[in-house]
Amino acid sequence: MASNVPEPARPDDGPAEQTVGPHGRAVRSVFRTALRDVLVLLGGLLVLGVAVGALVAGLPGVWGALLGVAVAFVFSATTVWAMLRTVDASPATTAAVVMGSWLAKMVLLIVALVVLRGADFYDRWVFAGVLLVGVVGSAVMDYRAVNRGRIPYVEPGPR
Repeated sequence: MASNVPEPARPDDGPAEQTVGPHGRAVRSVFRTALRDVLVLLGGLLVLGVAVGALVAGLPGVWGALLGVAVAFVFSATTVWAMLRTVDASPATTAAVVMGSWLAKMVLLIVALVVLRGADFYDRWVFAGVLLVGVVGSAVMDYRAVNRGRIPYVEPGPR
């Protein structure tokens, strides 16, 4: 007589479908919180930066603020996104993805700065100020999310 209850997996059966335990869910929650907080910060900075840029330097100030938020977004959000995508991966895979995204960001930054070097349609001071506030603020939001995150140190085993 056949039973409908599946047999429990044995250790020698090979890798089974990976399940996310409490630790993986907690880490994923921290990264989601960090990504959400960074996006909210950059959204607020976009509004405030454009307003201040318009008051300080007119249309070039608006362009400087838009460019500053865009660069801050690329730098801040891609790292958190890469970490979120590799929560369940091996440390080597996580390191490769994070380093690859960092390298891609550096190439993009150099290309952007070379292209913008001779341009005069944006205000460099507004660009630098908005970028500085965006990057430092994003680092603070990441720290806050990790500091407030509740990640278990130990996962209880099966009984």
